[in-house]
Amino acid sequence: MARSGVRRRRSAFAAGLATMAMALGFTVIPAQAATTSRTDYVALGDSYSAGQGAAPYTDRTCFVSRKGYPVIADNLKGIQLNANAGCSGYTAGAVAGNLPASVAGAEVITITVGANDVGTTAILLACLPAPTSLECGGALAAAQAKLTDGSLATSLLTMVGAIRSQAPNAKIVLTGYPHLFAPDHPFALVANPMVDGLNGVIAGVANGTGSQYVDVTSAFAGHGVGSAAPWINFNAANILDPANFHPTGEGYRQGYHASLVSQRAFAQS
Repeated sequence: MARSGVRRRRSAFAAGLATMAMALGFTVIPAQAATTSRTDYVALGDSYSAGQGAAPYTDRTCFVSRKGYPVIADNLKGIQLNANAGCSGYTAGAVAGNLPASVAGAEVITITVGANDVGTTAILLACLPAPTSLECGGALAAAQAKLTDGSLATSLLTMVGAIRSQAPNAKIVLTGYPHLFAPDHPFALVANPMVDGLNGVIAGVANGTGSQYVDVTSAFAGHGVGSAAPWINFNAANILDPANFHPTGEGYRQGYHASLVSQRAFAQS
């Protein structure tokens, strides 16, 4: 009988609290109904978005890897990766022309793109074997022209506009690229300044479109090709190795993912 009375008093007390809460304008939500909100995330871009360089691949056409930074982010509490549409070889125009349907519902969209627009692969293939050759000089000149004549910026602006039209309220994050070579590597004086120029255009477009720019050069410092602990793949015996000049798994984790997190790319303002 005593226990029955205690239960009745507790029930009456709980009912009284609920009545008071409603009278004061509060909504009573059962504890079991509470849910954890998750940020809908979509990744776009080129091979660096796909995760090329960090095998094995779930898609050999685009070189999509589970070790790429989008999938690493998906493991964060509160992040839901709805699509990794990064693909090897993509330019800004290819990104704009191949937007997944999930972009429309995305809250955060990251993009790494621009290197293929200026022909960085052509530079590496032409200049590594013969840095003083006419082929190397021509590839460098063509890339520099695209950085300075506004063509890359225009392509990136058009791409951001296409994304904005489908996801007007999403946070768009444009990332840069790392320096591929250690400062004392013979090719560093050719490649690293080109990356700086590329990053400068990307950052300018981000600033001009209300997007966020995430720098990764600081995170990759000391980890370029030729360093003691490289986070960039380079198989000198096979210059055409598809992993060449792409981050390793550690590069995606400690370089890209760490930079995105530390610069609050996934935080919604």
